[in-house]
Amino acid sequence: MGRPIDARGWEFQVEGATPNTFIRLANLLSWSENPGENEETVDTTDFDSDGYYEQDVMQRGSTIEVSGQYAATSGTRDPGQDYIDKTWAYKFGEESRGRMRYRHLSQNEWTVWECTVTPGERGGETNAKTSWSATFTRCGAPTTTAVAP
Repeated sequence: MGRPIDARGWEFQVEGATPNTFIRLANLLSWSENPGENEETVDTTDFDSDGYYEQDVMQRGSTIEVSGQYAATSGTRDPGQDYIDKTWAYKFGEESRGRMRYRHLSQNEWTVWECTVTPGERGGETNAKTSWSATFTRCGAPTTTAVAP
């Protein structure tokens, strides 16, 4: 029987302006994956279904939302957050696609997505830290790559 793994052991990175150079997203507090997002089905129920519903999946999709704290050190933004907020979020058409990858620290492979990114809301209250978030929407099938030693 396996042991549960810690949510804090997941690492998320985005590919920056230099191909195959990934930048870690820092100061994350939570993440969630929705593997059923953008799924499309078609009803295949007919007279031979004997009153039971039937369907086929025609499209699979997935999203990952990460959220945390808006991060800066001595006025310099966290490189991963900064890349999403100032560069990736302003691309359109084909150029709106980029790559992100993620894995649990116990895994020896990255899951890699070609995806788009949607920046999330930022905000906070008097005695709080500023929030930051982004949602990645997968385009196509995921791939994997080994973790470099």
